[in-house]
Amino acid sequence: MAERALALTNGLFDTVFAKTTHGLIRGPSRFPLAGVIDSSYVGQDAGMVLDGRRRGIPFYDSVAHALRDSLEPITHCIVGVATVGGHLPDALRKDLETAARAGLTLVNGLHYLLSEDMQLATIAAAHSARIVDIRKPRPAAALRFWSGDVLLLPICRVAVLGTDCAIGKRTTCMMLREACRARDIRAEMIYTGQTGWLQGLKHGFIFDATLNDFVSGELEGAILRCYAETAPDVILMEGQSGLRNPAGPAGSELVLSGAAHGVIMQHAPRRLYFEDFEERGCVLPPLNEEIALVRLLGAPVWAVTLFTRGMSRAEALAEKEGLADHLGLPVVLPLEEGVAPIVEIIQENL
Repeated sequence: MAERALALTNGLFDTVFAKTTHGLIRGPSRFPLAGVIDSSYVGQDAGMVLDGRRRGIPFYDSVAHALRDSLEPITHCIVGVATVGGHLPDALRKDLETAARAGLTLVNGLHYLLSEDMQLATIAAAHSARIVDIRKPRPAAALRFWSGDVLLLPICRVAVLGTDCAIGKRTTCMMLREACRARDIRAEMIYTGQTGWLQGLKHGFIFDATLNDFVSGELEGAILRCYAETAPDVILMEGQSGLRNPAGPAGSELVLSGAAHGVIMQHAPRRLYFEDFEERGCVLPPLNEEIALVRLLGAPVWAVTLFTRGMSRAEALAEKEGLADHLGLPVVLPLEEGVAPIVEIIQENL
């Protein structure tokens, strides 16, 4: 039977917390979506709500509703949100229990492990439902330490970093991969988060579920395997969080341990504080400082990409032009205009 999945967002679809589901809607998806569970949009197409493109993925108000009305068999139920701290939202529990009772495989990318939730695990066991916890940490014995072999690879490596979390780094990375391939540049991507795995990408690891001492080695190992198996022209590396996010600083590893030759910096012009830390007064550093910091780490920023949520097209274009003049760098609007200018930069650096 073909594997098809439901994604649970339950009231969070129009927030950055549903970025996993957004990625699966845009595709690709390891398990094609048969529907999204969110009562806010019942009767509408998920693609149309996301970005105005119809994709034949309906909204349902519950897993029970989807199982009853879907024209396609459903085999998996995906926790389609990424919450602060990785906690399981209460609104998802009832649907997860329904899915487990129906024998669906529960796929979970939160730090909260469903396999260790006694209530859910008991229901799943009673109905022969599997639980797949993507972020279940692997033991140290199964992990790799950094060796420096990545420094010997004769191919271009590009890191897609960001000034904060949840601003579209993975989406931009995926768009770059496809745009490069369209120009006959053999491009591969190293995923570093749960959504990359759910999208079926072959090379990568879960950054924040890896023991700290082995993050650099796992990154290097993914790059080496990618090179050995696919011989690409360029390897794109998906960044996580932000260099100076106090709740989870990340990104320097891609520059240092991944030996990036260049960096694409994703930025949210309308965001004044680190995501979800507005009340703490955690102000986002100026973009020019982040660019300088990346340069000090050892790689130039080749271009800036903008996450324009909450901005009109006119506002986004004005922001793009203003930043380009101020920074002296190419500034690109991926969702509005594509990433062709960055592909040209990559091609020049192969």
